[in-house]
Amino acid sequence: MQRHTISVLVNDQPGVLTRVATLFGQRGFNIDSITVGGTEEQGLSRMIITTGGDDRQINQLMKQLHKLIDVISVTNLSENPFVSRELALIKVTASPSQLAELNGIVEPFRAAIVDVGPSSLIVQVTGDTEKIDALLVLLQSYGVIELTRTGSVAMARSIVPATAAATV
Repeated sequence: MQRHTISVLVNDQPGVLTRVATLFGQRGFNIDSITVGGTEEQGLSRMIITTGGDDRQINQLMKQLHKLIDVISVTNLSENPFVSRELALIKVTASPSQLAELNGIVEPFRAAIVDVGPSSLIVQVTGDTEKIDALLVLLQSYGVIELTRTGSVAMARSIVPATAAATV
C-alpha cells in the first residue's frame, strides 16, 4: 500500500472536517495524519491528509472528496515533488547531568531542547516523518515519557522549467 499526501482546500465552515473524515471512514481509509489551517485567502482552510492506498483507490477517493459540500479543490501532492514537514515535542527522562549528552544526540537533527526539569526534558524537532522517527529511535533508550506530533504539512514544489534549471 502506497502512502499518499492529499491537499484539500475547503471553505472554513463548521462541519467540513467531520464530513471529510467521515468520507474516509466510510470508504475504509485510515487517516495516518491530518492537519488543518488557514490559507493565504481569508475564509478558506487547507487540509493536508496522509493516507494509504493504491492509485486507483486514491483517485476514487479524490473524486468523492470533490463532491462534498464546501470542498473547493483536491490535489494528490504525491503525484509530483513536494515538501513535507512535521513538528514533534518529545518528553524524555533525563537528569540535568545528561543535558550535554542529549544535546549531542539532538544537535545533528537540528532539534532543540526547549524545556529542562529535574527529571525530564522536552525536545522539539521539525522535519520529515523519517527524520523524526530516527530521532525517536535514539531517544528511546533514555525513556520517552510523552510524544506529540503535529502531522504533516505539505506543499507542492515550484516547477522550474528545464531551461531555467540549466542556467542556475
